[in-house]
Formats: sequence, structure tokens, C-alpha cells
Amino acid sequence: MNWFLKVLLTAVAVLILAYVLPGVEVASYFSAIIVAIVLAILRLLVKPILVVLTFPITLITLGLFLLIINAIIILLADFLIDGFAVRNIWWALLFSVLLSFLQSILHSMLSKEN
Repeated sequence: MNWFLKVLLTAVAVLILAYVLPGVEVASYFSAIIVAIVLAILRLLVKPILVVLTFPITLITLGLFLLIINAIIILLADFLIDGFAVRNIWWALLFSVLLSFLQSILHSMLSKEN
């Protein structure tokens, strides 16, 4: 049940950011839920592989390359989902940073209620 609530909160965050950022588009509420699920799966499966493969670059940049990896994950979700569009890597980078920030706020609000 907790995972389902986190996915719904991520979907809400995706909708908010799509409304605020002109470079990000989400077709519907259902598309936002699909984006949240696909992002969770990509973060679980693809991100660890990318982190291991790019470890030297991540080490040299003191971890800042992880932001690029997150943007690549967002662009991969854009490629996989028809109702989700991100203009370029810069919008994906901004979306990724703001999504992480918004998720942390929403998840902290959820944990305070429990």
C-alpha cells in the first residue's frame, strides 16, 4: 500500500511539474500515473547499471553526473510513454531536480501523517 501511495504522489508531482514547466507535457492523469510507474521501474532496473558504468565520470565530477543520469532516465521514460513529452535534456534535467524536490516534500508530508 505504501508503494502505491508513493506512485500516486509521484504522479501528482509529475502533473504539477508538467503544468509549471513549458518543456514538459503530460497528456492526462492516467499518463501521469504511467510515468510514475515507469520512472520507478527505470530507477530500479536501469539506474544502477548506468551508475556502475559511469562511475569514473561520477567520481571525477564529485557526483554531479548523477544529475545527468537522472535526466537520461527521464528522457528514456519520454521515449517509452506516448502521453509524456520532454523537449530536451535541459528540460529533463530541470524536471528531474524539481521532481526529486517535490517528491521529498510530498513524502515527508505523508510520513508525518502516519
